[in-house]
Amino acid sequence: MSDLPRKAVTRTAKLAALPLGFAGRATWGLGKRIGGKSAELVAREVQQRTADQLFKVLGELKGGAMKLGQALSVFESALPEEVAGPYRAALTKLQEAAPPLPSATVHAVLEERLGEDWQELFLEFEDTPSAAASIGQVHRAVWHDGRDVAVKVQYPGAGEALLSDLTQLSRFARLLGPLVPGMDIKPLITELRDRVAEELDYEQEARSQRHHAEEFAADPDVVIPGVVHQSDQVLVTEWMEGVPLADVIADGTPEQRDRAGQLLARFLFSGPARTGLLHADPHPGNFRLLPPDEEVDEDGQWRLGVMDFGTVDRLPGGLPPTIGNSLRLTLAGEAVAVYELLRGEGFVKDSIDLDPDAVLDYLLPIIEPAQVEEFTFTRSWMRNQAARIADPRSPAHQLGKQLNLPPAYLLIHRVTLSTIGVLCQLGATVRLRDELESWLPGFLMENQQEPLIEELAGDGAVGA
Repeated sequence: MSDLPRKAVTRTAKLAALPLGFAGRATWGLGKRIGGKSAELVAREVQQRTADQLFKVLGELKGGAMKLGQALSVFESALPEEVAGPYRAALTKLQEAAPPLPSATVHAVLEERLGEDWQELFLEFEDTPSAAASIGQVHRAVWHDGRDVAVKVQYPGAGEALLSDLTQLSRFARLLGPLVPGMDIKPLITELRDRVAEELDYEQEARSQRHHAEEFAADPDVVIPGVVHQSDQVLVTEWMEGVPLADVIADGTPEQRDRAGQLLARFLFSGPARTGLLHADPHPGNFRLLPPDEEVDEDGQWRLGVMDFGTVDRLPGGLPPTIGNSLRLTLAGEAVAVYELLRGEGFVKDSIDLDPDAVLDYLLPIIEPAQVEEFTFTRSWMRNQAARIADPRSPAHQLGKQLNLPPAYLLIHRVTLSTIGVLCQLGATVRLRDELESWLPGFLMENQQEPLIEELAGDGAVGA
C-alpha cells in the first residue's frame, strides 16, 4: 500500500464490497454442505474467511474503517469460543499495526508542518514507523536535546477518510452485528463519527496528554509520556518502552496479567477523579506494561504506560455519582431505590413501566465483579453475559430493549465495556471493589469517600 486511499469512491467501493462478500461466503458455505462437509466445519471456514476479509479491509483503509476495527477488537471475548480464534488473530493485528505510508509522504507532511529544516529538530529519525494506526503512524526518533521521542504523523486526508468510512459503515451496521453478540454496532459508529474533529485535533490531544502527565508525574503505578512538541498534524512525545498489552494478553505471566488488569481498572476510575478527563480509547495498542522503577517504588512492581489521548470525555466532577450510587444500591438489593434513580436519570423513559425487581435481576450478574473482594475476568464470563443479553428468548434481552442510554453516558458506557473486554482478554484477577471504593463517586457514602480520594490523589495511588 503506497498511500492512504483518499478518494471517496475508492474507499466506498472497498467497504461496499464487504456485505457482498458476507453473502458470497454464505452461498459458498451452503454449497460445501450440499457437497457433504459437516455444518460445523463449514461454519468455521466461513468465519475464518469472513474475519480475514473484514479486518484486512478495515486495516488497509485505516481511517474510520480501522477505527471501528480497533473499537471492536476489545469485544472478541464475547464471541463463542469455537469461532473466536479467527477473529482474535485478525482483530489483534488492528491494535498496533497497519500498512505504513511511504517515507516520502511522511517527509512531505513533516516539511509542511515543521518547516523545511525539520530534520534539524532531530538527531535521528527512523523512516520505518514503529506503529501505524487508524489516522496516523508513529516514528521513533531522537529529539535535538537527546531525548528519545515518538513522532506521531497524521495521514493526509485522514479527516475526509474518517467521515466517509463511518458514513458507509453505518449503512450496513446490521450485517456487522453478529461480530459482537448483544451489542448494537450502529450507535458505536455514530459516536465515533461525532468525535472525528476531536480525534484529528492534535493540539487538543496535546493538552489532554499534558494534563494527565502532570497529574500522574509522581505516580508509582501509571506512566504518561510527556509532550515534547506539537503542531498541526504532528505530535512529538517522550518515547515509552515496555511490553505491549497485546503481548501480555498473548504470552504474559499470571503476575503480569493480574498487575496489568489491576492498573487498567485503577486508571479507568482514577483518571476522571484526578484529571476531570476520561481516556476514551482503551484498546490494548494504547497500553504498555513497564518494568519497575526502583527510584519511585521500592516494592518494584510493574507499571502501566498509557498513550494516545486523542479521544477523551470531559468530566469536570469525575464520573457521574449516579453510577456509584446505582452500583451501591444494587449491591444492597434496594430494587425500588435503584429503579427510581435510573428513571430520574433517563435510563428508564417516563413512558415505560418496569418491575424494579426485574431491573435488579438484570443488573446483578453484570456487576458481579463488584460483589466480591477480587474477581477473575474470563472470556467465558464475558460470553455468558453477552449470551444472556443477546438471546431474544431471555428475560434479560426483553428488559434490556426497554432501557435507555442517555447521551451523557454513551462514551462512559463504551469505555467501561471496552475495559472489561480487555480485562477478560487478560484473564486478570482484579480487586475491582478496591478501585470503586477509592475513586468512584457515590459508591461509598459521601462522608466516607471524599477524604479517601483526596488522600489517594495526594499520595499518587495505592499499590495493588
